[in-house]
Amino acid sequence: MSWLTKFRNGALRSLAVAYIFMLALALSGCMTDRSQISSSGLASSTPEGRALAFLTREVPLWSKANNCFSCHNNGDAARALYTASQRSYPVPKHALVETSAWLAKPGQWANNRGNPSLSDKRLARIQFAAALVTAIEAGHVRNPGALVHAAELVAECQDQDGAWRLDVSESIGAPATYGTYLITSMALQTLRAARSDRFHERIQEAERWVRRAPVQNVLEAAAILLALNTSQDPQAHSQRQQCFQLIQQGQSDGGGWGPYLSSPPEPFDSAVVLLALSHGPQNAQVAEQTRRGRNFLLGQQQADGSWTETTRPPGGESYAERLSTTGWAALALLATKPFEH
Repeated sequence: MSWLTKFRNGALRSLAVAYIFMLALALSGCMTDRSQISSSGLASSTPEGRALAFLTREVPLWSKANNCFSCHNNGDAARALYTASQRSYPVPKHALVETSAWLAKPGQWANNRGNPSLSDKRLARIQFAAALVTAIEAGHVRNPGALVHAAELVAECQDQDGAWRLDVSESIGAPATYGTYLITSMALQTLRAARSDRFHERIQEAERWVRRAPVQNVLEAAAILLALNTSQDPQAHSQRQQCFQLIQQGQSDGGGWGPYLSSPPEPFDSAVVLLALSHGPQNAQVAEQTRRGRNFLLGQQQADGSWTETTRPPGGESYAERLSTTGWAALALLATKPFEH
């Protein structure tokens, strides 16, 4: 056997040994498990990762398919991605680039295309403005003047008593339609975030309303808590205590909440409650409520990372409500991550 043949055989044996070694590493788990990484770059082995991977796929699709921007995809769902980005989750830029460009120009919101019968410009202003707040906090939009402009649009929709309303029925609302209490809470947070003296009176009117509003169900209680989470005056404290009592009474055996004390638990209502609890004072009782509520949400998550839409009445089918439900649920998981055991 020639020296060249021996060399070739030795080289082949070395390659075979290297291949077997690399294969053994992969099988033993020492190499990166690519099955746990989605095409978006988000780890799909965690509930948060699966939710964000789903939203990363869905958020950009609406504007591309419909040539308009929606409150559900580019509002609620995008807000979850901005929050994740702010918390250093690897959200791909392509998932939010068009939404960010849209949110950064509030003057164009009124010219949004779409079916007028299926849209409410007041609701759109408030949901886009809420998303803009988060986009600025996450560094995706760098124009503070856009937020002041958006807050002006939101302030124009405020009623004389300090609240915001979409219809005279003052229905409890749904993930994509909010309802009076939640829309008032979200609008108030936008005016606060604008940090402009021009909204001082508007903020005071809204804060008076949330302190005095009768709280009759779980979703109203959660919305009021979100609005009063930093207020320390006696009236705010009394209102918060009533809200906490309703939330305590409304938690189901499975850990979730429905809109009313007697309602079956729903992902959307549970998510809003968890967000409200996460922004308020923390104690052992709140920690236990949060743990149980988070476990309920985890149990309701679908295989694709989404949550079945919460609709009013229950059991309906709606893409808009599904995207908004998933956005709210993802926000709740991100906010309660420290409570996971």
